[in-house]
Amino acid sequence: MLVRPEIPQNTGSIARLAAATRTRLHLIGPLGFSLEDRYLKRAGLDYWPLVDLRTYLAWDDFAAAQNPQSRVQDPQGQEQNPQEPERNPQSLNSGTPRLKYFSARAARSYLEADYAPGDFLVFGSETKGLGKEFLRARIEVTYKIPIFEPGVRSLNLANAVSIVLYEALRQTGRLIA
Repeated sequence: MLVRPEIPQNTGSIARLAAATRTRLHLIGPLGFSLEDRYLKRAGLDYWPLVDLRTYLAWDDFAAAQNPQSRVQDPQGQEQNPQEPERNPQSLNSGTPRLKYFSARAARSYLEADYAPGDFLVFGSETKGLGKEFLRARIEVTYKIPIFEPGVRSLNLANAVSIVLYEALRQTGRLIA
């Protein structure tokens, strides 16, 4: 899941990854580009028909679509309803989604996460991430990909999504050796 992605080439590459792994891609706006953008289309090549794509105008639209009884705080800090689905340990199959958030500023490694089928892997925009306030309330379910060089602030979004998605697929038994 990408929240407010800004660079169409990254989103196109992630869409191609979603097609290859048969993983649903959720885009939460506002988007920094049009879904008709030629760079987006080029990065996704001719795989777009294979992408299970869901789009939402804003975070609260996504939350309402997943659980009509529950509204959550959006990445800009606007509280919709205090009941947050990511605090419920149930998977999406039970009607309540589990969300895992990813940030270069998190304390815990993505390898410490316990992934389950139906989990949402939430990544923020390339330049702003998900935001400190948004993540503060979700610290227990926020993870990072370790970066060993202090001069490197973050990884490319498409690379980060690839790393985490394949670990989630491995843990859930969806990778075939």
